[in-house]
Amino acid sequence: MKYVVVSGGVISGIGKGVLASSTGLLFKTLGLRVTSIKIDPYMNIDAGTMSPLEHGECFVLNDGGEVDLDLGNYERYLNITLTKDHNITTGKIYSHVIERERKGDYLGKTVQVVPHVTGAIQDWIERVSKIPVDDSGLEPEVCIIELGGTVGDIESAPFVEALRQFQFRVGSENFALIHVSLVPVIHGEQKTKPTQAAIKDLRSLGLTPDMIACRCQEELEVATIEKIGMFCHVGPDQVIAVHDVNTTYHVPLLLKEQRIMKFLSKKLHLDPATVSKESIAKGDHLLARWKSLTSNYDKSYETVTIALVGKYTHLKDSYLSVIKALEHSSMKCNRKLKIEWVESTDLEEEAKVANLSEYHKAWHHVCQADGILVPGGFGSRGIEGMVAAAKYARENDVPYLGVCLGLQIAVIEFVRNVVGIKGSTSMEFDPNADEETASVVYMPDVDQVKLGGTMRLGIHETKFCAGSEDSTLRKIYGGADHVSERHRHRYEVNPKLISRIEKEGLQFIGKDETEARMELLELKNHKFFCGTQYHPEYLSKVLDPSRPFLGLVAAASGILDEILSRDDLNQKGEF
Repeated sequence: MKYVVVSGGVISGIGKGVLASSTGLLFKTLGLRVTSIKIDPYMNIDAGTMSPLEHGECFVLNDGGEVDLDLGNYERYLNITLTKDHNITTGKIYSHVIERERKGDYLGKTVQVVPHVTGAIQDWIERVSKIPVDDSGLEPEVCIIELGGTVGDIESAPFVEALRQFQFRVGSENFALIHVSLVPVIHGEQKTKPTQAAIKDLRSLGLTPDMIACRCQEELEVATIEKIGMFCHVGPDQVIAVHDVNTTYHVPLLLKEQRIMKFLSKKLHLDPATVSKESIAKGDHLLARWKSLTSNYDKSYETVTIALVGKYTHLKDSYLSVIKALEHSSMKCNRKLKIEWVESTDLEEEAKVANLSEYHKAWHHVCQADGILVPGGFGSRGIEGMVAAAKYARENDVPYLGVCLGLQIAVIEFVRNVVGIKGSTSMEFDPNADEETASVVYMPDVDQVKLGGTMRLGIHETKFCAGSEDSTLRKIYGGADHVSERHRHRYEVNPKLISRIEKEGLQFIGKDETEARMELLELKNHKFFCGTQYHPEYLSKVLDPSRPFLGLVAAASGILDEILSRDDLNQKGEF
């Protein structure tokens, strides 16, 4: 097993996740099997109860793990399926160590950060790195480890020490460290001092970087690269310049141009002769498809505009998987994507009084968009604005996709304005709502008190209903009988209202395994008006976009029929 650690210095949010994903992709183009681990130095057990406005999106895995959003990057780039154990947090490690101490596993010894906590971290990494994550079912050959946060922070100290020890446990020929640092531009001059200080801190902790990835808005000057190499004690070929590019999907090619794999292959003693011809061919095919994708994006000139009506729009990372699914779909449709961020509260009548200009601006974005998307969310804030957006889309034949909460919003709007039950709502927003007329109710099998990890989580099967053969959603899934997608919710459409809703034209075309819970809806005689109770964005891949998102973007681009007529629509992973 070869381990490549990606750490960061100077500031957080510098792009370690994209660099880690891109490096993993380049290993895959060599025909190697790759896995990834994300280390988050916060005390939370997982990301399930963290506010999207503070931490960004909570990503959900097949096994129901609620994890850091960077694991989504790994899955999207590498086309792998990770587990909740691939996200290591301080909370998980300390809980594990304390549990062992309570059981007497340490035989009466004083339990300390070194060696017990650091040892537990290393054991965890070794164990999880061997879990098969792709269709081959074989043990991975390369593990990319991203160390979250900034080196030097007190929270990261146990993990840095664990990795210092780990390099000796696995051997220097099996361990490489890439440190990502910021090169700011001040008055037109590229400053290297922050990187020098970050590398000095890293070395003082016992870790020596094999490569330094320098993030900069502009291309690094030769003099800057030479200066970093000289003062950070690395060769010029070990300094990688990662400047801003058209999309993050260009980053793997940017790294390849700088011959990053030549250095890493030498450092890790990779022998091409040990890789099968079939694996090499797959790697070459992957690289060719990636190059074609980025090339087509650069050549596309038509734009598709999607209004994203949400309640966490002040932090775009709150909807990272949604953004990526839209990007994947727009690239497949050969369109430039423009997202109009609409805070749902700005669409509500109260906004007229509070801030009239924001009210008009928000509605301008909705009315001018080619398509409307209402993503998932929790709580009652901004709900009426979402309902208004769904009503506009339904009445004006504007393509609409509702995801999780967005599906429930579409149902609430339809029940109020078409079925005729005025004031119908969700029991999430009004726990005292009448169960006979509420559009959305609690699922009977979820915990309504304890919040962490108690929702309907992870991969579940959705069965298409009889008579749904002509539905757009089923067609865009390639005519499948069922689909398996990831869920994260604790409410469902009220079963008592289903017949009345369908009588008026809003059809539930997909149900859960028990055929009791509504999972997919579609409006008759509409360009594209669909909803999914699950989160299709979680399974969207760069080279294989989420089908409901693809349907929205294709309909918004006016090419839905063209996409539906493609012969390769049902070829998962090759579309």
